[in-house]
Amino acid sequence: MQVERILVVDDDNTMRGFLTDALRRAGCDVTPAEHGEAALALLAEGKTFDLVLTDIRMGGPADGLAVLAKVRETSPQTLVALMTAHATLDSALEAMHQGAFDYLTKPISPNQLEVLLAKASEYRSLVEENRFHRRAALRGDDGFEDIVGRSEPMKEVFRLVDKIAPSSATVLITGESGTGKELIARAIHQRSPRVDKPFIRVNCAALPETLLESELFGHEKGAFTGAADRRPGRFELAHQGTLLLDEISETSLALQSKLLRVLQEREFERVGGTKTLKVDVRVVCTSNRNLRQMVKEGTFREDLFYRLNVVPLHLPPLRERERDVLLIAEYFVRRFSERYHRPTPVLNESGRQALCAHEWPGNVREMENTIERAVLLCEGRELGAEAFALGGSAARSAPAAQAAGAARLPDEFAIEGINNLAEVEKRVILRTLRITQGNRTKAAQILGISVRTLYTKLREYEGSTVRENELAEMTA
Repeated sequence: MQVERILVVDDDNTMRGFLTDALRRAGCDVTPAEHGEAALALLAEGKTFDLVLTDIRMGGPADGLAVLAKVRETSPQTLVALMTAHATLDSALEAMHQGAFDYLTKPISPNQLEVLLAKASEYRSLVEENRFHRRAALRGDDGFEDIVGRSEPMKEVFRLVDKIAPSSATVLITGESGTGKELIARAIHQRSPRVDKPFIRVNCAALPETLLESELFGHEKGAFTGAADRRPGRFELAHQGTLLLDEISETSLALQSKLLRVLQEREFERVGGTKTLKVDVRVVCTSNRNLRQMVKEGTFREDLFYRLNVVPLHLPPLRERERDVLLIAEYFVRRFSERYHRPTPVLNESGRQALCAHEWPGNVREMENTIERAVLLCEGRELGAEAFALGGSAARSAPAAQAAGAARLPDEFAIEGINNLAEVEKRVILRTLRITQGNRTKAAQILGISVRTLYTKLREYEGSTVRENELAEMTA
């Protein structure tokens, strides 16, 4: 993350002028202060800087250490470099002890300034990246690390990952919810030359459009209500690394045009800002929707689709990976047994048959939750069919369950001829989508369910006996 705003404090006019001119030639926004009191006044006004470069010894009551103390009090994220023409080991140690980022000895050359800016930029990038990952860890965004699969469809996925990982090409990963799209994105990053650089993820479906733009591009202080300070966006955090745009299909057309510019020009402005920032970022996107169909419907930009679809990679659903079902199940049994400090149970024959017979509409994520629950509730050394509560040999859609004798509503509760609870749920979901004009994020919020759950329900309805024109009308 680049150091842009710098406060230069020195009572020597010649040195202050030299530093100001040299830093401005380097592209920095420099504010000069002729003594410590002037610097303290700027800080008291709420002015913020990325870096303060101040002389230690200055005429007047406020020296460089006083400036350092004020910065630490009012803007802890700001870096402070102290300068002196009278360097001693004791003064350097004292400066570092009080929180100085660096300590420079006069006279200062342009090369020293260049090194200082590079160090400060790298340090700020590491701090922001670590802060981002701490927030992600608290939210539990990391998921599991290993990708389990020996089936031919997954072997083909692995082969493609190995081919495309060394490049910087944009990748579009498609597949149903729960198939492991984020894990494949991480695998691409880990096998790329960018492995030592940041891997940053943003869930486009989880944030309102107004917040999503700020998350992606960052914002300046005062750009909107609540923007108390400048904040870098995910593109900046991912500089020289990989940015995962999860569920890219959920972005608005307005935001899509801005994403297109970043992908084409590798530059953008923060929200509320005017300075153009350049980034070196590899972009990987995921979607569980058909983007080609969205392009035809006019809900996704055609030019952005082609820019994203440089390398398409499709993940097969778990029902097409029969050979992997038991491998994944045993992986999760071991994983959750270790996590909860339980003896590792064995999948008995009935348990294995139940797992293989289930259709897994929620894919690997559904299996993960199923196995975690089974391990937690296991009282013996075996896991049988009864431990998984799968409700039969296969997951059945609402119409299929009704045909198989699913419970009906009592006649006095029948609604518009509907006498099945699943049908009532379906009608409520579809009508909510009609009210929100197809905005799935807003519909999920109104219904009190996650966006992923809503996607799962809609895929289920597409495979049901509901007329295609009825589904299209209600989700239009």
